[in-house]
This record gives sequence, structure tokens and C-alpha cells, in this order.
Amino acid sequence: MELFLPVKPSVLIVDDSPDNLSLMAGLLLNHYTVKTATAGAQVVKIAITEQPDVILLDIMMPDLDGYEVCRRLKADSLTSQIPVIFLTSKTDPDSEQLGMTMGAVDYITRPVTPAILLSRVKAHFMLAANAKTMRINNEYLEFEVSRRRRQMAALQNVTILALASLAETRDSETGNHLKRTQHYVELLCKHLRRNPRFKDFLNSERIQIMVQCAPLHDIGKVGIPDRILLNPGRYSAAEFEIMKAHPTLGRDALANAQASAAGEGEDEDEFFEIAKQIIYSHHEKWNGSGYPEGLAGDAIPIPARLMALADVYDALICRRVYKHSMPHEQALEIIREGRGLHFDPDVVDVFLTWNREFQEIATRFADTADDLDKKAAYIGASVT
Repeated sequence: MELFLPVKPSVLIVDDSPDNLSLMAGLLLNHYTVKTATAGAQVVKIAITEQPDVILLDIMMPDLDGYEVCRRLKADSLTSQIPVIFLTSKTDPDSEQLGMTMGAVDYITRPVTPAILLSRVKAHFMLAANAKTMRINNEYLEFEVSRRRRQMAALQNVTILALASLAETRDSETGNHLKRTQHYVELLCKHLRRNPRFKDFLNSERIQIMVQCAPLHDIGKVGIPDRILLNPGRYSAAEFEIMKAHPTLGRDALANAQASAAGEGEDEDEFFEIAKQIIYSHHEKWNGSGYPEGLAGDAIPIPARLMALADVYDALICRRVYKHSMPHEQALEIIREGRGLHFDPDVVDVFLTWNREFQEIATRFADTADDLDKKAAYIGASVT
């Protein structure tokens, strides 16, 4: 049977006097693993490699004095947590105050009483051990919280894409439409966050939420009858009124989910609010002629303004089972004409400046002929 004996805590004694080193080592050897150093310049290197539990440090040494050694130890993240006890013949109050200012945890003067030395070294070892345990526990908790957050974010992303894809199966859009509009929104956020009108809103957290929620923009279409949703022609006035209900249907569904999750936390509240803004207001227009509320200008939430341009651009350039694709340059001109009418002028300006990046996204996630054939077959089966 193999026995595992507890490892003794270690003490590093630093003193340029061999006699002092021998005396201190003799007092501590029965209780600690003792390491020694005779020069201050060695101490930081030894402390990094050996990681002693406590350092006993003389002040008066020929190369670096104890104060400078202590300062260097405390300045290095690998040694800053090791408790330093000054052990010195300097008994004046100013020297003691300076030592404590340098970061020492204690100051012991010679001649030393063995019982006092052992008691104080033990006390600081225990304090350091407790502090180390707390740091390890905190680091573990932080790691676990971070891991759980990543898991929840991944689950949230999967759930969002699943819901959005479910809505897409009933629509004339393809799954790549969700990916493209998601990347368009991210690109707009990236360049608008430097704009004074947007910089306060577009922090990293909100951008992440907006990109995450973009695929949900048409989730309310699941509540629209197939005869209207899949109609390849123009809507009658009555049909268009029904179609215009999809932002409200989607917003209300998410509001019900938010009510069920009430009390989960501020992060979840902001997620739901941004998602509802995208779903409910992405058909609003800058001049107030959109729906469902006829909002105008800055009354339209920022996430919805970005989603509006992303959605329209993609609708213009992408082929559908009921229409041909539009050339990028022609779509560019339509977006330009909508500046200040359909779209926020600053959002249009960013789009125009970086339009080639939008075109690259459209190319990267372009629908294949197979995608369109499957969608056409679905629509054909649904309307017959």
C-alpha cells in the first residue's frame, strides 16, 4: 500500500549573512521545507521557479536591498501573492513603515524569539493558504460561469435558428436569407458604431444580440395563411392587411416568451427587447409610411432600422421562385433613392460606402439552384 505524506510548506530565507541563514533555517527546518538565497538579485527568479509559501527577507544586502526586492516581487504577477516578512536589525519606525508600504505582510526585528518567529510565520502561511484557496475557488467559479454562459449562448443561438428556419420553411425565402441578413446587420453595426448617433447604443453586447436576433425578423409569418404567404402575385388590399400582421404576431409571441422568463436577469430582458424591436419595426420607414405603427425617423428603434435595410437589400438582389435576381448596382441605386424616405440616411451612407462587402456576403451565402428547386416544390405543393 502506497502512503502519501503531506508536503511541508516551504519558506525562502533571504540574507547575505551565512550565520543568519543557518540560524533561521535551524529554527524552521522541523516545520517547513527551507530554501535559502544570499543575494537579492536572485530572489525573484527563485520565487518564480520555486513558488515558496512564505519569504523571510533581510533589508540590508549589498546588491539589492530588501525594499527593492519586495517591490519587484509585488510587481510580478507570478510572485505578487507570496507573503513577504521582513526579518531585520533595523528597528526604527520609519524602516518598518517603509517595509509595509512596499507590500510586506509583517516586520520582525532581531534578535528574534524562536516561538514568536514560528508563530508569525505559521499565521501568515495559514492566511496565504486560505487566500490561495479562495482565489482557486473564485477562478473555478468564474470558469464555470463562463462555461455555462457559453453553453446557454450556444443553446440560444441554436434555438433562434431553429425557430427562424421553421418560419422560413413556410415562406418563399431560403435558409441562406437568414445567414445573409445576419451578416449584413453585423456589417452595418461594425461601421455605424463609430457614428456619433449610434455609438452610445451600439456597444459590443447589443451588437451581439442584434446579430443573434436578426434571423427572427419574420418569425411572425408562421401565423399568415399559406394562400397569402405563398402568393407569387400582388396582394389585394385585404390580403396585404393580413400580411401586415406578421410583425405583430411575431412580437406578441416573443412577448409571451419574455413573460414566461420574467426574473431571469437583465441580459435576458435586453435580448427580448432588441428581438421584439427587430421583429415588430423592421417594416417601418424613415418617412413614416411603413407599418405596423407608421413610426418615423429616430422613433424607429435602431435595431429595426438596420434590419430594414438588410432585409430590403437581400430581397432585391436574390432570386426567388417568383422573380429574377436584381443586379447589385441596380439594388444599390434603389437603396440610394430610399435614403431619408425608406431608410435612415446614415445607415444608407454606411451601406453605400461598404457595398462591396455586402455583395461579398451575398455571394458567399448565395442560394443554389437546388435550394430554389426545393423551395419551388414546397410552394407548389402548398398552394395546390
